[in-house]
Amino acid sequence: MNWQITPYNESLEIEWNSVVDQSRQGTFLFNRAYMDYHADRFRDESLVVTDDKGRTFALFPACRMPGKESTVSSHAGLTYGGMLTLSQVSAEAMLEMFQSITHYYAMQGFTTLHYKPMPYIYHQYPSEEDLYVLFRLGAQLESRAISSVIDLLAPYPFSELRRRKVRKAEKTSSLLYVEGTDHLESFWHVLDSVLTTRHNVHPVHTLDEIRLLISRFPENIKLCTACMADHPEHVIAGCLLFITKSVCHVQYIASGDVGRNCGALDWLFARVIGEIRKAHPQIRYFDFGISTERGGTFLNQGLIFQKEGFGGRGVCYDSYQIPLSKN
Repeated sequence: MNWQITPYNESLEIEWNSVVDQSRQGTFLFNRAYMDYHADRFRDESLVVTDDKGRTFALFPACRMPGKESTVSSHAGLTYGGMLTLSQVSAEAMLEMFQSITHYYAMQGFTTLHYKPMPYIYHQYPSEEDLYVLFRLGAQLESRAISSVIDLLAPYPFSELRRRKVRKAEKTSSLLYVEGTDHLESFWHVLDSVLTTRHNVHPVHTLDEIRLLISRFPENIKLCTACMADHPEHVIAGCLLFITKSVCHVQYIASGDVGRNCGALDWLFARVIGEIRKAHPQIRYFDFGISTERGGTFLNQGLIFQKEGFGGRGVCYDSYQIPLSKN
């Protein structure tokens, strides 16, 4: 098949979003209303793949790598990237599409493709043809982060330590579970304080960006917090969830000193996991997020120990480099 490669532009927005929804791998992160919120920081280099009759079969979300003008990334501004394909796309077609895409980028002057395949838990149907193609194209594994994931269809039980902390929180504290955006600013203050104090960094998103994204995707982005009954306006622990068709991903977690002392985060996760199973029975995986730094070369043992205590086990978030050639 002679696949046609077209750079994305705003006139293709409706078509793009429609294919995202129909694809085997699409999540709301690939909707243009999400992708374009930080277009000022990530110059878009996305592609649309069509057949010789002009029918769209695949999308390639991508951007120019910030600070590396010769590198194109799928996708530096998102948790994961990857090719989005309709059900008709076979392994052979995927290989042909990738060859056309890499040739296109090489002709545009790029020398390297940075590719972050979507972890399988987000697939609505088996979709790892791209991993085979990476092998065929000589891609090199660049980094590997490990996340902790619960299979909600057959979850492992909490560890005794996590259960003990939940019981402590229930016995010694009058905690309130709050779901919604009323406490977003309070949570963000706790989150930013924890990140700056412990890691000297700020959240990837600003508070205004999160407010914007919640307004655009109110069914997909949820804030869950724990507060003391006698101070319901103050968040002592919280988590921001990104909810897709098959995964509830914890985008941010934070607990202040009061929350840590009373076990509020353990109590909160016990409640959140139960609420997700009840409100979203179609969701199979609860993803706590990665516990690695520096491209996966450093494992935060304390952090992953906590997540594994809730029953989470490993799923990898990888990134690869593909050399590009005009030949």
